[in-house]
Amino acid sequence: MTEFVSLEVDNGVGTIRLNRPPMNALNRQVQEELLALADEATRRDDIRAVIVYGGEKVFAAGADVKEMATMSYSDMAPIARRLSAGLGAVASIPKPTIAAVTGYALGGGLEVALSCDRRIVGDNAKLGVPEILLGVIPGGGGTQRLARLIGPSRAKDMVYTGRFVGAEEALAIGLVDEVVAPDEVYTRAVAYASQFANGPALAYAAAKRAIDGGLDTDLRTGLDIESDGFAGLFASEDRTIGMESFVENGPGKAKFTGR
Repeated sequence: MTEFVSLEVDNGVGTIRLNRPPMNALNRQVQEELLALADEATRRDDIRAVIVYGGEKVFAAGADVKEMATMSYSDMAPIARRLSAGLGAVASIPKPTIAAVTGYALGGGLEVALSCDRRIVGDNAKLGVPEILLGVIPGGGGTQRLARLIGPSRAKDMVYTGRFVGAEEALAIGLVDEVVAPDEVYTRAVAYASQFANGPALAYAAAKRAIDGGLDTDLRTGLDIESDGFAGLFASEDRTIGMESFVENGPGKAKFTGR
């Protein structure tokens, strides 16, 4: 059982809910629970897409500074990579993932959102990596995923200054993908995720693996990853269903099984 993070499933969409009031501070327990529920969401066949949601008022205002304030180098060094894995746990889910963000997504909170494939935010959202103001740098993937998403110059500006970015600026620089009213964030995330509920699960996983894997390597290796994933799908039931349906009925009418 988990205390601060839950996983609920409805019509093929899993929602990983952060619930550690008042600000969803991401302490080590939350990080471990994120790892556990990301693994569960990966394994469950009844989950085809995943939403990460912090609630109506706040996504997550960062790691638990009180927990870290008394730690020394010898305390942090053995667990730093585990911390990074916890805050980036959602990235390991081989399914479409969406961060539904209202209010603050700061530090570790933004790093959790960055681990998702898509970010839908309320127009009240404030996003940032203010770790520099504590004398440290982002440690949960912020320097890496942020630079890959918005480019190194913009990422350095955010990391160096620690400033908060509003929803409209975040949209303009590619940090987020959609801005809606705060009370529409979760509903919009569900609507987006639901389109994958009856889709070809193995193809989604292969697409995600090819895109993410290709970004981490050179073009030639990325093309090889893509080719291997493409060929591998010819062993799937959904490939047979999809192509037979296309030939017989045209596009967009296949009834996939997820196998």
